[in-house]
Amino acid sequence: MRVNRILLSSALIVVALVVQVSVLARLHLPGAVPDLLLLTVLGLALVYGHVGGALVGFAAGLLADLAPPADHAAGRYALVLCVIGYLAGLAKPENGRLKSATGPMVVVAAAAIGTTLLYAGVGALVGDTAARHVGLPSLLFTAALYDLLLAPFVVPGIMALARRADNDPLAEAGSTAKSADISSGWLSSGTGLKIGGQRGGLGGLKTKTRTRTGRVGRIKGVKRL
Repeated sequence: MRVNRILLSSALIVVALVVQVSVLARLHLPGAVPDLLLLTVLGLALVYGHVGGALVGFAAGLLADLAPPADHAAGRYALVLCVIGYLAGLAKPENGRLKSATGPMVVVAAAAIGTTLLYAGVGALVGDTAARHVGLPSLLFTAALYDLLLAPFVVPGIMALARRADNDPLAEAGSTAKSADISSGWLSSGTGLKIGGQRGGLGGLKTKTRTRTGRVGRIKGVKRL
C-alpha cells in the first residue's frame, strides 16, 4: 500500500475505534452496537479494492482486539474484518465512481450480517457462547439496522477522503511529462519529419529549395541567350 493510504487508513481507524468505544458503546442500544469501525473498513475497501480492504480490515480488527475493554481472544475480530474487507473490496466499481447508493447500502447490510455471523461462528469454535444467550436473530437485525442508518453519514465521506488521498500531484506531473514524450515521439515517427540535418528535415528542405532556384535561373539564362 502507498504511504498516503497507510497514513489515512491508520488515522481513520483510530478515530473510528475511539468514537465507537467512548460514544456508541455507551448508548446502551438494544441488541448490537453500531459498528463504526466496520463502516470505515467498508468505505476504504470500496476505494482500495480487495487487497487493500483485506489489509485495512486486518489492521482495524487487530487494533479492536487489543484495545480495552476487549473481552475476547486476540485475532478474532481481525480475522472477521479481514474477510469482510476482502469481500467488500470485490464490489469496488471499475471507474472508482458509484452510480447510485444502492450498491454500497447492500454491501453494508451484507457486511453487518456477515460480520455478526462470522464473529459468532469463530466464537463458537473457541468456546464463546455469548451470542446464544443474547439471541443471534436479534443481533443480526439490530446490527444491520444500526449500520444502515449510520452508513450514509460515514461511508461517502470515507470514500471521498480515500479518493483525494490517492491523487498524487507528483505522480500526475510525471505521467503528463511521459505522455508528452510519447506524443512527441509519435509525431516524429508517424510523419517522417525529423529536426536538424537529418533526412527529411529542415536541412533537406533548404537544399531542395536552393536546387530548384538554381535550375530556374539556368533555364532563364538559356532563354535570354
